[in-house]
Amino acid sequence: MQTFHEIPALQQQLSDLRRQGKTIAFVPTMGNLHQGHITLVERAKQLADCVVVSIFVNPMQFDRPDDLARYPRTLENDQQLLSDKADLLFAPAANALYPTGLTEQSFVHVPGLSELLEGASRPGHFRGVSTVVSKLFNIVQPDVACFGEKDFQQLAIIRKMVLDLNYPITIVGVPTVRAEDGLALSSRNGYLTDAERQQAVQLGQVMNSMAERLRQGDQDHTAIIDSAVASLTEKGWQPDGIAICDAENLLPLTSLSRKAVILMAAWLGKARLIDNQQVTLP
Repeated sequence: MQTFHEIPALQQQLSDLRRQGKTIAFVPTMGNLHQGHITLVERAKQLADCVVVSIFVNPMQFDRPDDLARYPRTLENDQQLLSDKADLLFAPAANALYPTGLTEQSFVHVPGLSELLEGASRPGHFRGVSTVVSKLFNIVQPDVACFGEKDFQQLAIIRKMVLDLNYPITIVGVPTVRAEDGLALSSRNGYLTDAERQQAVQLGQVMNSMAERLRQGDQDHTAIIDSAVASLTEKGWQPDGIAICDAENLLPLTSLSRKAVILMAAWLGKARLIDNQQVTLP
């Protein structure tokens, strides 16, 4: 695996590969890699000749400076994990992607989806995500890009951005990877104490209970959500956004909806954990 820190050197290498007729798959990450990321890379390898992984902790998508400061940077370990799985690693410094800083940086905003749910509780977050992904797409120019379904709303936003801006890129969603006890893998799990890590499975358990009520035909979605909030609060969590939406557009369910998605976000100690589950409606 070759590692690049500068844009021109990476683009020269990618140009050489394209001249050889190679197809390119891309996996953007913020590093601190775990098995969920590796699954994305392995899926990308099935879809193209060459896999490019980026590692960049994007300052534009953080709404709290303290969260940005303490986000784990583990580049050497990440390089070891990727060494026999990716072909190219792009790990730029912030001034490579934002040479004039963030104050007057142009941005990409995906209306509608970016203001809903997670976007309402984290203003500007998805603008930062769509902007950096757009920049990375322009730099790498992949044929296909892989994103995890764990970040369900983010995936929906990227799909719409690609459609709206006519990017010639196929977006592939990859199912959430979970630990043996069911907890969705996340870099933020590292913020959990040992006791909290044992407790963290409760988020998925509550979500599964909500899903079962939907499968049984319960249409009182407000009651389902209120029950979940009460259950998590009683267990010591701080719910930060629990919703039941149409999986196709993230809008409220209607009589025409065929599949729902349950979206979970809650604080446990210093970690804000998210998860989701799709449910086919009866």
